[in-house]
Amino acid sequence: MRDFTFSTTRTVVCEAGAASRLAGHCRTAGASRVMLVTDNGILNAGLLDAVLPGFDCTDLRLGIFDRVEADPKTATVEAAVHAARALDAEMVVGFGGGSSMDVAKVVAVLAHPDCRQSLGELYGVGNVLGPRLPLLQVPTTAGTGSEVTPIAIVTTGKTTKVGIVSPHLQPDTALLDAKLTLGLPTQVTAATGIDAMVHAIEAYTSAHKKNPVSDMLAREALRLLASNIATATHTGSDLTARSNMLLGALYAGQAFANAPVAAVHALAYPLGGHFHIPHGLSNSLVLPQVLRFNAPAAAPLYAELAPHIMGNDYRGGSLQQVTEQLTCWLENLIGELGLATRLRDCGVTAESLPRLAADAMEQQRLLVNNPREVAEADALAIYRAIF
Repeated sequence: MRDFTFSTTRTVVCEAGAASRLAGHCRTAGASRVMLVTDNGILNAGLLDAVLPGFDCTDLRLGIFDRVEADPKTATVEAAVHAARALDAEMVVGFGGGSSMDVAKVVAVLAHPDCRQSLGELYGVGNVLGPRLPLLQVPTTAGTGSEVTPIAIVTTGKTTKVGIVSPHLQPDTALLDAKLTLGLPTQVTAATGIDAMVHAIEAYTSAHKKNPVSDMLAREALRLLASNIATATHTGSDLTARSNMLLGALYAGQAFANAPVAAVHALAYPLGGHFHIPHGLSNSLVLPQVLRFNAPAAAPLYAELAPHIMGNDYRGGSLQQVTEQLTCWLENLIGELGLATRLRDCGVTAESLPRLAADAMEQQRLLVNNPREVAEADALAIYRAIF
């Protein structure tokens, strides 16, 4: 066994309807002024309707920043920080998908009264000096795992994203309320669910920091996600399936927060940057071909995961046979969920593929974790295979 360190969010609350008691959690944290970071879709969908009365019944002052967009831009992050500073916030709540939770992490750092850093100084690994405000995350999708990861992604240019990775971004509390996910559109449920499965698969095969605790979480995450994603997608009102998806996504988040993701994410990011393909769908598009590319190096690990993912469909065989069975099983699942499987169907042009491959090579923070080295020609071949 290799030496390892494992860290995660200190408190996890998993309870249907728990969001209605959000104000109580903020009071317990000792805050009197709370900044809630979310997006306008959350407000329009009424997901805060059960939350806000709890604040009305207390002396807590609540500010709401609801302008987070998918792939949040630097201007959005800075506007959220400004709103938190204007409130003199003592606590930050991220409420929504990964974008809202990522922005909340950065706000918790930059809105702290003792912070002397700018947003640009945070980019990269280990550059956040801290401290930060108390941070509570409420995911409304079962996918990103941002409620238990020390990572935030910011869109810094027209086609570029940058990660901020630091223990200071690790949230204090994750509040899982499956009722918040009951109204998710089928495509969002499917794409975010595959995103969570990718987190677990890549954590299990990560070339760096792979450890027994992350492995255990990844296996259980994949069992929960694979056995519930179809029900959650096609029967969205099934609270049990929704709860299992949220818990599976959290386990996957805990796993990849400690054993980082790799080539699937590295090749997915340029798709989002250039063609605004949602992150979960981008991961779904490239996953099968990356598995095939990695097979010469990772087949033993994929074979270990196959029974947890495939369940009763698992048939066994040689390492190569099991890896291909698993890859085909995942391809079939993606198709059954109604997700696109070809880049051309998502607006990607053939002429853009070399540019995408070149941009993928910029994601060395992720590529170094891949079990097999990825060259630019390899990335281009993968994009061409799924075009």
